Amino acid sequence: MARRTSRSVVGGLGVATLVALIALALAVAPLRISWGDAGSAGAQDQTPDPVTDPTGTVALVRQVGPAVVTVINEQTGGGLMGDQGAQEAGRGTGFIISENGDIVTNWHVVTGGDKFEVIFADGETRSAELVGSDQVSDLAVIRVEGEVPAVVSLGDSDALQPGQTVVAIGSPLGQFTNTVTQGIVSALGRNEFFQTNDPCSATYTNLIQHDAAINPGNSGGPLFNLAGEVVGVNTLGIPSTQSGPVQGLFFAVPASTVQEIATELIEDGAVAYPFFGISGGAVTPQLAAENDLPVDFGQYVQTVQAGDPAADAGVQEGDIVTAIDGQQIDAQNSFVEVLFAHEPGETVEATVQRGDEEITVEVTLGERPPADPALCEGRSP
Repeated sequence: MARRTSRSVVGGLGVATLVALIALALAVAPLRISWGDAGSAGAQDQTPDPVTDPTGTVALVRQVGPAVVTVINEQTGGGLMGDQGAQEAGRGTGFIISENGDIVTNWHVVTGGDKFEVIFADGETRSAELVGSDQVSDLAVIRVEGEVPAVVSLGDSDALQPGQTVVAIGSPLGQFTNTVTQGIVSALGRNEFFQTNDPCSATYTNLIQHDAAINPGNSGGPLFNLAGEVVGVNTLGIPSTQSGPVQGLFFAVPASTVQEIATELIEDGAVAYPFFGISGGAVTPQLAAENDLPVDFGQYVQTVQAGDPAADAGVQEGDIVTAIDGQQIDAQNSFVEVLFAHEPGETVEATVQRGDEEITVEVTLGERPPADPALCEGRSP
């Protein structure tokens, strides 16, 4: 597996007091995969009517809409009468990325599912199989057999700018299929949503923040730029905080992550992640000032367990990891992004702040264990 250079998923922050998150759902072969072609939805010519469609959004939706599907998660249930077969457990959204029938959606849309179905924009229902899912990035790929109505292309999420117009299409509440909403990119590189210690929850970093309205059931749906390219996968929103309900705070996994993860899922059925072996939270200048910490950035080590890579290397509780192989952990480069530039089995040099002393330790990275489905039973949104 090729070395990852920049990962826009997963985090290790234990900042539980920030906000209450809610996940919005339930709620080809060679390494180089072609994400759409000249006949794809995102590549078709769009000529908007300057009067009825001055921004071109109507033409865009007509082109890409057929590639957006509703995903149905069916799970085998027991009940008082014993095994009652597969029952619908929830719905989300997905979008077709190849003529092979590969469909991207969220991990939390498919987790726990025994069978899957998709509903196309024209109402056709077709069975789907799970190709692979990744709890860490909250992404999954399912596949349908036969001809598909349209394919969309993945765009360059690194080129996004705050203020740029984006369009979301999905199935809010699982019923209102192919609902279209429009907004703008509110911010980029949101790193606040880290959850390391719960193996049954996805973890996020470097998310796209936008205000194109999404609701439960939109999870896994595409976020488009005005060229009809998918620049993100709608994944979560913040419904409320301790101060009360909030509006317009929605987040998407960037297309750069989607392409990387989906490629690995299609190739291998799973994604291998390096494992450092600490839990804690990100140090920020504000937290450093409030707690009289010696550095403004880094990853605070709250706990470390014997036998894990960090413990074997001598990392201790209360340490702050400030760099890995010379790559500083800061506002632009989270601990997880820096860590995920490496592979399981690599030995890296970690720079650690211990009180007023800076030390270096060699950590041989392990492989992050997958979540145990038995432990996560009933935990899917």
